Amino acid sequence: MAHIHLVRHGKAAAGFGSHKDPGLDDLGRQQAEAVGAMLDARHGTQRPILFSSPLARAVETAQPLAARWRCEVAIEDRVAEIPSPTDDLAERAQWLQRAMQGSWSELAQASQNWRRALVDALLAQPSDCIIFSHFVAINAAVGAATQDDRMRIFAPDNCSVTTLDNSNGQLSVEALGVTAETHIN
Repeated sequence: MAHIHLVRHGKAAAGFGSHKDPGLDDLGRQQAEAVGAMLDARHGTQRPILFSSPLARAVETAQPLAARWRCEVAIEDRVAEIPSPTDDLAERAQWLQRAMQGSWSELAQASQNWRRALVDALLAQPSDCIIFSHFVAINAAVGAATQDDRMRIFAPDNCSVTTLDNSNGQLSVEALGVTAETHIN
């Protein structure tokens, strides 16, 4: 059994429809520092392994905690943001906005395969971990844990922590992160 703490990245310097891989803005860096301090205090000497999506905003969110713990952050591609069927930034944003109103079963097989790979990555964790990830990825995990096909289950705020358990080959939700009305752009 492993406790999996999914941390949504801090506020990005640009949205899904305006930059392929933005880092954090000033507020996002402050949020990353705050969640790093909170996780450090919460875990004390029982330090879980740190993983991050390869995207800049997630990696930058992980850095303050990694610096406190003087450890590396392992990159896990399967917890990255959902791949878009297009590279055009404007089309990408429109696709995501439409998709978020529906369900996983309505999406192309590539998106469903991405979700399955994400869930497999979480189920494969042998010990407690903290994973810095994204809005859609966290919703995909929570949906899989609750057997809810909707793409948007809840709106995790920037740097909120959602905790799952992977006992007996199943994901279950221990606690949802703090929510906010986040506009996905």
